[in-house]
Amino acid sequence: MQAGYEPVSIAAWFLVVGAVLLFMAFSASRIQRMPLSTAIVYLAVGVLLGPIGADQFHFNPLEQSALLEVLTEIAVLISLFAAGLKLAAPVGDRMWWPPFRLATVSMVLTVGLTAAAGAWLLGLSLGAAVLLGAVLAPTDPVLASEVQVRDVGDRDRLRFALTGEAGLNDGTAFPMVMLGLGLLGLHELGEAGARWWLVDVAWACSAGIAVGGALGMATAWVMHRLAERGKKNRHMENFAGLGLIAFAYGLSLLIESYGFLAVFAAGFMLHRGEAWLTPAEAGSEADANSRPVYMTRVSLNLVEHFERLFEVALLLLIGGMLFADSWQATYVAMALLLLFVIRPLSVFLGLAGSGQPFRSQVMIAWFGVKGIGSLYYLMYAIQHGVEGDLAVTLVSVVVVVVALSVVLHGISATPLMRLYARTIRE
Repeated sequence: MQAGYEPVSIAAWFLVVGAVLLFMAFSASRIQRMPLSTAIVYLAVGVLLGPIGADQFHFNPLEQSALLEVLTEIAVLISLFAAGLKLAAPVGDRMWWPPFRLATVSMVLTVGLTAAAGAWLLGLSLGAAVLLGAVLAPTDPVLASEVQVRDVGDRDRLRFALTGEAGLNDGTAFPMVMLGLGLLGLHELGEAGARWWLVDVAWACSAGIAVGGALGMATAWVMHRLAERGKKNRHMENFAGLGLIAFAYGLSLLIESYGFLAVFAAGFMLHRGEAWLTPAEAGSEADANSRPVYMTRVSLNLVEHFERLFEVALLLLIGGMLFADSWQATYVAMALLLLFVIRPLSVFLGLAGSGQPFRSQVMIAWFGVKGIGSLYYLMYAIQHGVEGDLAVTLVSVVVVVVALSVVLHGISATPLMRLYARTIRE
């Protein structure tokens, strides 16, 4: 038995995770008919076993910030790669315009408005308020599966916009996190912010996308050549997908660029590369969108299994972070303001003049799911020097926001998406 771990705690953890997975396996069809997401079930189990419920376990994110940073980092990477694999529209397609505006204009507006609310409601300093806004700005690719693109052939514009936004803004939020840390004196911004603009914004974003895209395309080409020569085997797609995630992320970190953007771009270009290299099916249109993408589907199937496993574990931990005093009025007010006012306002302003139908804008405005990405950025900030009362405040606010988002978006996702599907058929 490894030192530093209590055998009972390890046994109990495996029992809980195993029991939840078995329950979901045996009751999946019944749960799918209910107007709630699986994320609510996982969170509910964590709350029932955590400090608010039976008090059988609690998880202190301040003491375990290094562990939680790694867990959330891996979960986000897997989800970003899966999101990239599912997006079929080529670069330059008009379908990319809404997610790009959401991940830039709307994201910056969210940071600014959240920072203003944090200074007003919580009395945060400028740096702390900007950091809070940056942590809460990205939408989540892990917990938003009900409203995202369902498979590689899904061309629904609403789902594409939400998936593309989640894939992009988990990377574009990073410069704002670094700005917040810089204003707190925990990161070098340079004279008049020159280093931040040149390195944290221009270089890190562009280099991450370029590296990930190039690696995704190269992987697709190598696997295509191996298949042509009859050297393809049943493990190739699985190992290639996981290896591409790790290699793209590691290389992007070595050149000081954003690994989240690199992994998202790698998944997207792996899909596009396979589509370009694979002959069109007989009787179909001779373009990349009509071509079979077997490698992409196999890789996606594998990473989605890992995605669900991390979702279970992390939502159980979130339940263990919630205490009775977590639900202070100011924290709840901050969460409600973000979900019901700041997110919608940022979306409507960001998509103004985009041509996106109003009903789609309303749906996008509501489904700004907050989750694992926000936890990762918070743990990253703590690992880079945020401590004391500020760390406690940020953790409390973020955990409350994530918990409310899981519940509110989880309850509303199924009925609202069914209503949306009916309206577009009419």
